[in-house]
Amino acid sequence: MDRETTALPGTRSLKVWDPWIRLVHWMIVLLIPFSWWTAETHRFDLHVWSGYTMLTLLVFRIAWGFVGSHTARFRNFLASPLEGLRHLVHFRKRAPVEIGHNAAGGWMVLVMLGLLLAQAGSGLFADDEIFTRGPLARAVDSSTSALATSIHLRVFWLIVGVAVLHVLAILAYRLVRKQNLVGPMITGALRLPVVYRGPVPRMASNWLAAGLLAGAAAAVWALVTWGQAQGGASAFG
Repeated sequence: MDRETTALPGTRSLKVWDPWIRLVHWMIVLLIPFSWWTAETHRFDLHVWSGYTMLTLLVFRIAWGFVGSHTARFRNFLASPLEGLRHLVHFRKRAPVEIGHNAAGGWMVLVMLGLLLAQAGSGLFADDEIFTRGPLARAVDSSTSALATSIHLRVFWLIVGVAVLHVLAILAYRLVRKQNLVGPMITGALRLPVVYRGPVPRMASNWLAAGLLAGAAAAVWALVTWGQAQGGASAFG
């Protein structure tokens, strides 16, 4: 049972985000600029580990989207594209309490996960023929590796574009709807009126999350190790 604590008079605090969702969120926030910086400064050893970490987090987040906490599960926040568009059209209207991602936010999450997966996945097969070669680059022909390299270089700027839209949406919520979306992603709790009698999100087991994260790390390690055994280098961008 989720614990609810008293916040300010007239409000109460409801836990909506588990620590694992918050860990993935803020690690990605840090890893995106870190990956760019390590590539720009030719610190490719660090760039490699940034990529491995990102891939591990993505594998975990996808798995957590099926078996994790209520607000983490895809089925609980992915609505139809029409519903997402409707949410944007009526954005200025004061919405009822939103627990977790709304219809538009859910699609932004899905797009960002897809782009990040394309970025990290293409890095496994990329080969810039100068500094780095992905651990699976020699498992495919040169044309496929060249395509992966091209994708890896270009998808990054799509990620930056979506990240900028995400930040603008947060600002719009703060200025137009007077809703703070950053605070709950830091503390895990959403401040609600005491009269709120809506659903209380179920938080999944921390042991399950830890096991899934360890399994994701092991899977990435096994994939990289296998690729290196086939003759690939130890780096990917």
